[in-house]
Formats: sequence, structure tokens, C-alpha cells
Amino acid sequence: MKNILDKLASEVDKIDESQISHKEEESKDTSPMANLISDDLVFPKIGDVVKGKVIGITSSELYLDLGNFGTGIVIGKEIKDGMGGGKLKIGDEISATIIDLENEKGYIELSVREASHEKAWDDIESKRDTQEKVSTRISGVNKGGLMVEINGISGFLPVSQLSSKNYPRVEDGDKNKILNLLKRFTGQEMIVRIIDADRETEKLIVSEKAAQSEKDKESISKLSLGDVIEGEVSGVVDFGAFIKFIAPGKNAETVREEDRLEGLVHISELAWQLIENPRDIVKVGDRVKAKIIGIDNEKISLSIRALQKDPWSEIEKNYAIGDIVSGTVKKINHFGAFVYLNKDIHGLAHISEMSETYPGKNIDELIKVGEVYDWKILSIEPRDHRMGLVLASKKDKTKAKDEPKNKSKDEPKKEKTEKATKENKKTK
Repeated sequence: MKNILDKLASEVDKIDESQISHKEEESKDTSPMANLISDDLVFPKIGDVVKGKVIGITSSELYLDLGNFGTGIVIGKEIKDGMGGGKLKIGDEISATIIDLENEKGYIELSVREASHEKAWDDIESKRDTQEKVSTRISGVNKGGLMVEINGISGFLPVSQLSSKNYPRVEDGDKNKILNLLKRFTGQEMIVRIIDADRETEKLIVSEKAAQSEKDKESISKLSLGDVIEGEVSGVVDFGAFIKFIAPGKNAETVREEDRLEGLVHISELAWQLIENPRDIVKVGDRVKAKIIGIDNEKISLSIRALQKDPWSEIEKNYAIGDIVSGTVKKINHFGAFVYLNKDIHGLAHISEMSETYPGKNIDELIKVGEVYDWKILSIEPRDHRMGLVLASKKDKTKAKDEPKNKSKDEPKKEKTEKATKENKKTK
């Protein structure tokens, strides 16, 4: 009997163990806690970004279903800052950063702002790498450039990275004047490219010049050397003048301001005469015509004087070597004096010639700026627009007076030049 009871007890124990084992398996398969602690699921930690579905919205709280992790909550300002004014509705899925694993209400506390910040930087870095053009609003200015904002991230556009059309041209480089010119961009939208982005240091640098270059290159490719353009003087600086113009063949009525091209007329190409200050020749707003004389990538070189008759082309009709002429001293420097015979023709009285003719004399002792003197022409080089002069001596003036007064004005210029050249050699 005892053996029978022992055997029966043994069978009952097997049944109990089987049931317990089965229940444990069921528990392992269905218990949320079991799921949380399984080897395949890693519970998030503070700083992790998780995705959740919106299940509740109040005026100051946002509830997210985080699935196996439970319910998350976004509180107050975090909602507005993170969503940038965008509206959410039940069922929307968003990303958020864990800032507390369990707050006082027992929820996982989340920050939409931090997750949005990381997402913003992801997008910025992507646009930097692909050199995608970005539209940004100018939020402020300082003496060094413009303040911008992309994806809620503050950035900077240096003055040097403005397109040639928007670059502030200030005569003396005065930073206060530059600042006043930059202020006009505040509130405007500008197309830029991201040229530097560093998430760690929160550094974001953009360039309008880089964004415009592609479009400008396309327009510039349609230009040719020798083309004549008509435009408006957009800036005058010490080294020349900038002209904004429409590419030939385009309709002025449909072309936007930002699509206009801009070229530089160097000071030497403004007029045939010697120019010290470009502002004496042109001013901002003037309508002018110019010839394209150079194209280098995005740089367009223009010439106004190329469309004017070269006064040096017929200079030998009026002047010859050996002539005594009247001229005004315009400028004196270490190598000589610039002398104007008229508004277009000028010559150089080199210091060596002056010293040879007037030994022991300093050039400043002989002539003064603004004064008119008699000069002897030593050389004429029409092609290079050069004329060599020396202050006429008493002997030169006397000889000029003693020349036959009835000498024919129609004497061949070649003969006159040859005679003058011989005389010039004798004086040396």
C-alpha cells in the first residue's frame, strides 16, 4: 500500500511541475515586465532619443505612448520650443529626448526641444555636405556681417561671403558706415549655402556668394569679350566703379534685381586721362555703357574708355618731339612729376631728366603742384599713352622763339619729328 501511495505522490509532483513550468512560459510570453527585462530589449537611458505616438494633449502637457517603455510626458515650454509653433494632433508620431526616467507623476519625462535640436543639426550637416541651397531670414546685423537662422539654429554670414551685388562698398572701410549699409538686409530672405557647421561648438557659417556663383556662372557663360553692355553704376571705390547690368538678350522688365550681373571698371578704364579719384568721373546711379574686356570665372572686367575715341591715336598731329608746350603739374612723387597738357594728354617729367638738365636742384625747388610751366617734349609713345617731358630751359625757350614764324603749318610731321629728335640728342 505504501508503495502505491509513494508512486501516486510522485505522479502528482510531476503534474504540478509541468503546470508551473507551463505557467512560467505563459508569463514569459505575455507579461510586460518580462518583456522589459528580456535580453532582446534594452531600456533607454537619459539623453536617448525615442519615438512616441501622441495619446493626449492639454494646454500644458503632451502625452506620448512609448510602447513597451510606458507613457512619456512633455511639459510646458518644451512643447512650444520643440515644435516651432507647429500643431500636433492625436496619433502623430514624434521624436523626443529622455530627460528623466521617472518624474514625480511616474511618467518618463521628455524634451521635444532637445530632440528637435539634434534633428535640426542632422539636417544642417546634410545640407552642408550636399551643398544644397537654403533660404534664410536675416535676423540681425553687426559690423562683421549678418545674423541668420536655419532650422532654429543661429548662424552667421560674414561680409566677405556676401555676393558682389550686396557687398557694402565703403570708400574708407569705415565699419560704422558698413554697419548702416548692412542694416537694410534685416528681415529679408536670402539664398545661401552652408560652408561650415560644427554641432559641438554650435558654429554655423553660411555664404551668399557660394549660393549665387552657380547662377552667375551660367549667365556669365553667355557673355563674350567685346560685348557692349548698358547698366547703372552701383558703387564707386578708390580703385574703380561697379556696374550692374542685364546680360545681353534678357528682358529688363522681367529680370529680377538679384539676377543682374555686376562688373568692375578699373580706374584705368574709366577714361583716357590720368585719374586720381574715380568719383570725379562717375557717381552711383549714373547710366553708362561699357565694353567687356575680361571674364575670369565670376569676375567681369569692363571698360568705359574702350568705347571712346583714343585721344592718343592722333597725338602726332598736335605734338612732336622737341616741341615746347605748356602744361600743369598735377602730381609729384619720388620718380617725377605728372604734367597735363590738356584734359586727355599727360606726360611724365622723370626725376633723372630733371636732374640732368638742372644739376644740384631738387624737383620740389623747380616746380609746384598746380602751377603751369613750359615743357620740352622728349619722347612720344602713342601706343602706350606715354610722353616724356623735361622742364624747358631758357635756351629751349629762346630757340623756340627764334624759329621762323612763317614756317608752314603743313610741314610733314615726320620731318619735324626727325629734326626735333636730332636736337634732343645734341642737348644730351
